[in-house]
Amino acid sequence: MQRRMFVMSSLAPVALTACGGGEDAAQTVAATDGERAEALQAPATPTPPATGTHAAALDAMKRAAKFMNETVSYRGGYVWQYLPDFSTVWGEMEAKRTMCWIQPPGTPTAGHAFLDAYHATGSEYFYEAAHRTARALVEAQHPAGGWNYIYDFAGERSLRQWYTTIGANGWRLEEFQHYYGNATFDDAGTAVSSQFLLRMYLEKRDPRFLVPVLKAIGFVLAAQFKGGVADGGWPQRWPVNPNAISSTPQPNPQQLPPGSWAGMEDGDYTTMVTFNDDVAGENIKFLLMCVVGLGATHLVPFIHRAMECLRRLQQPGPQAGWGLQHLATDRNGRPAGAPAAARSYEPRGLATHTTQTNVQQLFNYFRLTGDRKYLARVPEALDWLETCKLTPQQIADNPLLAGRTHPTYIELGTNVGRFVHRYGSNIWNGAYYFNHDHRNTLSHYSQGRNINIAGMRATYEQLNAMTDAQITDLVARSPLHNKKPRALPKYYSIREVDFADLYEGAVMTTPAVTEAQAQAVVDDLGTKNHWLTRLPQVTNAYKGNGPSTPHLGNEYMSKHVGDVYDTSPYDAADPPRIDPYVVKEQPLGISTANWVSNMGRLIAYVSPVTASV
Repeated sequence: MQRRMFVMSSLAPVALTACGGGEDAAQTVAATDGERAEALQAPATPTPPATGTHAAALDAMKRAAKFMNETVSYRGGYVWQYLPDFSTVWGEMEAKRTMCWIQPPGTPTAGHAFLDAYHATGSEYFYEAAHRTARALVEAQHPAGGWNYIYDFAGERSLRQWYTTIGANGWRLEEFQHYYGNATFDDAGTAVSSQFLLRMYLEKRDPRFLVPVLKAIGFVLAAQFKGGVADGGWPQRWPVNPNAISSTPQPNPQQLPPGSWAGMEDGDYTTMVTFNDDVAGENIKFLLMCVVGLGATHLVPFIHRAMECLRRLQQPGPQAGWGLQHLATDRNGRPAGAPAAARSYEPRGLATHTTQTNVQQLFNYFRLTGDRKYLARVPEALDWLETCKLTPQQIADNPLLAGRTHPTYIELGTNVGRFVHRYGSNIWNGAYYFNHDHRNTLSHYSQGRNINIAGMRATYEQLNAMTDAQITDLVARSPLHNKKPRALPKYYSIREVDFADLYEGAVMTTPAVTEAQAQAVVDDLGTKNHWLTRLPQVTNAYKGNGPSTPHLGNEYMSKHVGDVYDTSPYDAADPPRIDPYVVKEQPLGISTANWVSNMGRLIAYVSPVTASV
């Protein structure tokens, strides 16, 4: 039987005490006497012999990694994109050269790629590069144990200056318009950073990564809501910031169409239970990795609480879905558990894409536990999704809805779509608003989603038809029932590790990469030691706050960027059709995501993981 090739070595017993995250975090994570280092993944011996394309691929990996580590990174940290001369660099927005971006595909994503390359080749250079990136993340870790979207090695003053200039003028990026001073679960930044540091600790049991991992565990546990309908859920940001933004400037009544609404309908959204960007799923996955890799079985009850929160917050029929956020406590006459609004372009309502994600998570929870209660109300959710599809006329009227099946937001009670629009030219004279008009919607936040009801029904029928014996067999291999440390998957940068990859006996295979495909990646690298790609975004340089005088045109209504004062990223090939914007070719640059993708192809070529035969 062909299996992944890991070199296993014994692990001395060690007691790991969580710290920095509340009393629930102060639990013992132990590797007991007699347990082996099955969680320690040593690199595989590369095969076939390093000749021809294989040798060229190994050489290309080393040169590309060296360039990223020693030339592109800043103190081991990464942003998303760079002009070749580093005169401008970007994360989700334009960044300072001294910054690292935590959101994928930023610093932790690059760290995973370095560690994967180490597993594929055994070269210590890749491990040292991963180590440097891990140290950058340790420095960037919030004292509470999580991470913000970004970190500035130049210090707090430099970071705050960025927020009050570039961040404050990003019209469509409200999470960067104010500095909260805490950490976030949004966009998986904390989850991916935690996973990477966990892997780094497990790799060689380097003690400098133990405390950061335990702080991350403590952060996840301490931030989890306790008691009430929100029990087990997570907020978007934590610790709570009493100065969090709870409203946006009121729009100009003369520019707000009749029958429209505007503003943050439920106030500060960062303290609500959030399902945005699958926060619950990402946190559960990290905790499961700790159960598997550390043998931290004391985390299982926290996982169960999170699963129950998702199940509990499914709304009653006939609108049996979920919102992006749900109230954690009673607020303004509305009960805890009710769907809530968030940013000014995320109105109160049910979210069809979030409902699809949560149904898929219920499938995962059933597989993990074998408990049919997680399937019980899936048909209700699917039946509801059938009732709120986009009409053919709506799709025909709005090119931005092409290929979509459902509105993004569904109004509570009426079951009709709520569509978001904006007027003005920048954050100082513009505003978002929403109504029932499906035309002229946002381009940067799609107002339509592609919901695969048939696929979810098929999965439901398959799972619901499982026999008790089949369920027992599946649950026996569930990571929830892991009793001692064992190996995590070998690679994390080639594709996302999912729940199924954490089951005992699971083999996370790599995609097939042919010699010709690998050679093409090597040839593209050439002698310059870095890959260049067309960058999908550019930005206007910060030039001060924009004008507050009303702008009555609609040139920016369905564009990613406003006037030249708006620092939001946009596609150079598709700017607003107004002077001084002109269509330009996307610039060539260095992309962290492209580097990770190319490294992944070479890793899968030089040291593939194949299914058992």
